[in-house]
Amino acid sequence: MAHISLVLPFALPAPEFASDLIRALEAPALAALLSRTSSAARHPLAPTARVLPHELWIARTLGLANGVAPGLAASCMRGYGLDPGDGTWFVVNPAHIQIAHSHLMMGDPRQLDLREDEGRQLFDSARACCEEAGHALLYGAPDTWFLRADDWDGIHTASPDAAIGMNLTDWVPTGPQARAFRKLQNEVQVSWYTHPVNAARESRGQAPVNAIWPWGAASVAAEHAQKLVARAAGKLGPAPALSTYATPGWLTALADQRLDGLSGIADKLLAAGAAANGRLLVCGNVTAAALAADWHAWLQEMHALEQVLFAPLLAALKAGRIKSLRLVLSHRDAHLDTTTTPMAQRKFWRRPTLEALK
Repeated sequence: MAHISLVLPFALPAPEFASDLIRALEAPALAALLSRTSSAARHPLAPTARVLPHELWIARTLGLANGVAPGLAASCMRGYGLDPGDGTWFVVNPAHIQIAHSHLMMGDPRQLDLREDEGRQLFDSARACCEEAGHALLYGAPDTWFLRADDWDGIHTASPDAAIGMNLTDWVPTGPQARAFRKLQNEVQVSWYTHPVNAARESRGQAPVNAIWPWGAASVAAEHAQKLVARAAGKLGPAPALSTYATPGWLTALADQRLDGLSGIADKLLAAGAAANGRLLVCGNVTAAALAADWHAWLQEMHALEQVLFAPLLAALKAGRIKSLRLVLSHRDAHLDTTTTPMAQRKFWRRPTLEALK
């Protein structure tokens, strides 16, 4: 029987809308999974974290976190077939930054819909700027690159998803090396300002790509040290096998099973086999809707998950095909962590409810 962990970023609705959304959400299987549990706890995000709760949970589970800072660039590079060698690398995401009423704000990189040819051309232009500044830049995917900066060990960065829609004054890189980053950022922005890719995008009504966003710094040595510290503190067990659907490039790179659609997703997850250390599925299809505060779309995505994921997994749990099912549901400020088992599902006196989502 399998041990499965299911991570659903932004499956917790924003607190101010939770009551109304729960009333509109028709998800009896999810209600049973959340109500008939063997353990359940809600964890607030540490105030010093510059990432989202699910990002930190995943990084810690995989042994890729230094305190509240994910250090995952080296592992992500290997997922793309790149060799980090002995360098310190940052995940770099091309982004669109715009001027709001009184501050700078970054849009959701998912909405850029950056094509392979566009990503390659913008990468080539940015690489020239980086190499001139003494930094290597490697290509992983249209929206995921890697910057080598061995001397930026004192810089503090945030994940792009944590910064989306926020006042960037509070989220831009800080620390002794922040000035060097800003200089490099300016040079890349100048090279992209009149770039043919951006001209073509704007002619189609798409947002131009006008910034790079570095985060998730790690080296092979730092990655090894992170795992040793976590293991010594008893906070790291054997890493589970990872499946992903609708996740950012950095997370997809870490997966051994990359799912490309919701259809049959539960069967594909179960068919992947009972990995020795369990299997972890990160399903990010509700993220874009939540970040855009499009709660109608959020409900649609959650209803889809009820049909193709929650109901089939509940049936598999009751049939004894799953030994334990752990759900990690999050919003911007906290995550809910519950575990259910076949025995827990026999607690008939617990009325299935979605109140745990509040």
